[in-house]
Amino acid sequence: MAAIPIFKPEAGVPDALSRPYLKLNRKRITAAMNYVRTAMLLAGMTALFMGIGFMIGGQSGMMIALAVAAAMNLFSYWNADKMVLRMHHAREVDERSAPDYYHLVQGLARNAGLPMPKVYIIDNPQPNAFATGRNPQNAAVAATTGLLNMLSPEEVAGVMAHELAHVKNHDTLIMTITATIAGAISMLANFAFFFGGNRNNPLGIVGVIVMMIVAPMAAMVVQMAISRTREYAADRMGAQICGEPLWLASALGKIANGVERIHNPDAEANPATAHMFIMNPLSGERMDNLFSTHPNTRNRIDELRKLADGGLGTGGRATFSGRSPSGSSGPWESAVRPTRSSAVNRPKGPWG
Repeated sequence: MAAIPIFKPEAGVPDALSRPYLKLNRKRITAAMNYVRTAMLLAGMTALFMGIGFMIGGQSGMMIALAVAAAMNLFSYWNADKMVLRMHHAREVDERSAPDYYHLVQGLARNAGLPMPKVYIIDNPQPNAFATGRNPQNAAVAATTGLLNMLSPEEVAGVMAHELAHVKNHDTLIMTITATIAGAISMLANFAFFFGGNRNNPLGIVGVIVMMIVAPMAAMVVQMAISRTREYAADRMGAQICGEPLWLASALGKIANGVERIHNPDAEANPATAHMFIMNPLSGERMDNLFSTHPNTRNRIDELRKLADGGLGTGGRATFSGRSPSGSSGPWESAVRPTRSSAVNRPKGPWG
């Protein structure tokens, strides 16, 4: 079934979606599902956190863990986005410091019907990007210098459209809370090594051993909780926002190659945030398996090609020039414009 170009003004709005009540119902259903997903995630992570507390300190330890989890969930809701940005040393930019990048995000946000998010740049040579924030009104998008320099403006547009799709789907709330609680679970599990011998521990040394096993399992729980299908949904909506699926398809191929070659120390130091990126930034995550945080890159590219073959993008959108309205140079000043042969092994690249 051909994709519905929801955010393509030049394509018009399909009759079925032009009815106000259908639009309203669709928004309500999407919002309700996001609330359910968030509630299930928080309940599961809190239960795991309480279980660790019980094994460390018995019933009193469990209650303490519950209190800490409740406080942390509340803190995460308001501050997790700032924490994640700080972990990766992101710096905020505006239309004066990075005009091309800023105006590109501004145009995509307008296409998506979203408020203008805060825009950040991460000084890191690995090509990658992520979105964060508890809701669209408090969202932020971040791209690495490696991504801005390695990709063409069209490919950057595809990537940032993908991140804005996460914002529109409220995936950013789930991602930020998950990253914070997962890090806390790992920390509490490490505490078991020091406090496992406490007489209040009902399992004694067995509890300590269990905690040492639970620590790496916590990361797996996070990966399972954050469904890989959200990446496919964000790819699809991102293609609709920018109007050209092949821009993102080409970008994913280049990002995959860059991630394999370039180490990301900040991501390695904060592995619980890996699922937030458009592609897993960790050096040890290259295989697509049951517990992967991201779908296989080739499968994602194939799905985007299907969208293009189905007609999305054939109408054409104005090519992103990589220049701001004022004509000043932006973040692509040092970028090398890719050749046709480098565009995800397609005969024609999305730039021409």
